[in-house]
Amino acid sequence: MDKKNTVIGVLLIAGAFAALILSPKPPPPAPKPIVAPAAAPAGANPATATSAATPDAGAPATAPVAPSAAGNNPAFAAVAADSTAATITTLSNDFVAVRFTDFGGAVRDVALEKRDVRGNLVYPAEFGDKSPYVFNALHADPMLAFVDFPGLDRHVRYTLVSKSATEVVYRAVLDGHLEVTRRYTLAPNQGETTDPYQLRHETTFRNLTAQVAPIPRIALSIGTAAPTSIHDLGDQLTSGYSTGKDQAFTARAKLEQSNGLFGLGANEQKSAILSPGPLAWATLGNQFFTTVLTPDEPASGLITRRVKLIPAMPDEDRNAYGLTAAAQFDVKPLAANGETKITANFYVGPKEYRRLANSAVFKADQDKVMQYGFFKFFSALLVTLMTWMHGLIPNWGVAIVLSTLLLKVVFLPLTIKATRSMKRMAKLQPLMQAIREKFKDNPAKQQSAMMELYKEHKVNPMGGCLPMLIPLPFFIGFFSMLRSTAELRYAPFLWAGDLSATDTVGHIPGLGIAINILPLLFTAMTFIQMRLTPTPNADPAQAKMMQFMPLIFLFIYYSMPAALSLYSTANAVFTIVQQLIINKMKDDGDPSNHPVTAGPGGKPIKNVTPKK
Repeated sequence: MDKKNTVIGVLLIAGAFAALILSPKPPPPAPKPIVAPAAAPAGANPATATSAATPDAGAPATAPVAPSAAGNNPAFAAVAADSTAATITTLSNDFVAVRFTDFGGAVRDVALEKRDVRGNLVYPAEFGDKSPYVFNALHADPMLAFVDFPGLDRHVRYTLVSKSATEVVYRAVLDGHLEVTRRYTLAPNQGETTDPYQLRHETTFRNLTAQVAPIPRIALSIGTAAPTSIHDLGDQLTSGYSTGKDQAFTARAKLEQSNGLFGLGANEQKSAILSPGPLAWATLGNQFFTTVLTPDEPASGLITRRVKLIPAMPDEDRNAYGLTAAAQFDVKPLAANGETKITANFYVGPKEYRRLANSAVFKADQDKVMQYGFFKFFSALLVTLMTWMHGLIPNWGVAIVLSTLLLKVVFLPLTIKATRSMKRMAKLQPLMQAIREKFKDNPAKQQSAMMELYKEHKVNPMGGCLPMLIPLPFFIGFFSMLRSTAELRYAPFLWAGDLSATDTVGHIPGLGIAINILPLLFTAMTFIQMRLTPTPNADPAQAKMMQFMPLIFLFIYYSMPAALSLYSTANAVFTIVQQLIINKMKDDGDPSNHPVTAGPGGKPIKNVTPKK
């Protein structure tokens, strides 16, 4: 049974390693960066960096648009070059600056303007940057623009009908028979049923003729997601949707040609992936930021494509690509002089769990945008606990340490019981070996004698696994949470300038190997922890194998974000202190005073195995 405990523990740890190895990891620095341009000043076009020109009142419905910056390769969408004649209109609150373009009558981009109590940007474009992060800065289409709808898409200039501090309205007429009015309302800074990162959108179609007017399937862009920094290779660029019951996500890699892992997961290059509806909501995002379109009536589908953000790079270079998606809607034919509407809420902002889990604003399952997966409960618990701690002490590193300490305190009674069981199991090894020798030809009696021995000494044979079982789901939950928690982006702690990246302090001269402090500290703490923790099995081979575990941890953690290493290091330090205290505690059930020849009930054990 003791060997069985050890094997189970090793398998559990191996499972954790497999989850880490097979999960996307923070990539090394990319040789060719894909960086969204900084927020452009009001009235300027971030993609072209040219001043916006206001058209005359009698301007035509369409105006020349610069040709696309990429070729017409059907395998991917091309990044759009906006018209130099576009007029930019801005709505803003304390959280966002939403820039609208009259070409397409849609959202050109959204700058995240939120600042902390010191006046620093919460979401800068780059580390230490003075400009905000801009979503959709490089794009295939403006957000909420009609996609591939000649006469109404981004190539068409809409008339600005009205503009106030919170609302903007555009209008266009298609071929003199179909009037399209597009209304956008920005939520205030605070609201019980609104979110400051959320727009309310309404598109009205009105038939100007006396005949029934059919309308083709409508596709509204939900944006273009780009990597968040030069270190981001875009592995977490995903689109997704919910049917109301189930959620599914499409990673950029599913559109790329891949041989998979030993043939597993191989796929051919795809020009697009169509997800059929009805869809309660659709989303598109990168590692830390996302859009979420929530229509009042379900969408009929979601189409996802790659978009080449850097035309100068070869088509084979995956670093050049972002991801774009459009929600599709089926609109019934309009009766004579009739009208119909597409209405929706549109979120453009950070992946903040407590915000997306607000059921007063978002649908009940929209927190699935975080993609926490199977260990969602633990990820959600950890990020909620961290957020609460951060409210007390506004440093995310300190919040991680305090959250780890609180979890250790909560599980202390169970840990004490499990550790005592491990110590007792270790000291029962001579008695257990004697029972094995006595009943080696009678497995049933051997098992019965073992159970009696466990009962007499109050030992749970499975109790030794609990110290590994307790932190395992929290560890995996923390890893899942770390991959998409926007609050940790560029969050500093001691020497680590960014908890979402490695805590590199330098490189080994001549070798170029990064020096990451927290993984080294964690490895050292793990060695000490293993020295202090009792092992229920005295098998030298297994003990030697376990001695290599800290080195395996070092290999895995070395390229991981600093937040994960900080969590594990803090957990190891608190475990060491906890173990020192537990080792000094008196245990009335300690079997160490029993003679090694004593069996169950204290009776001497004799070898009754018949001689051959």
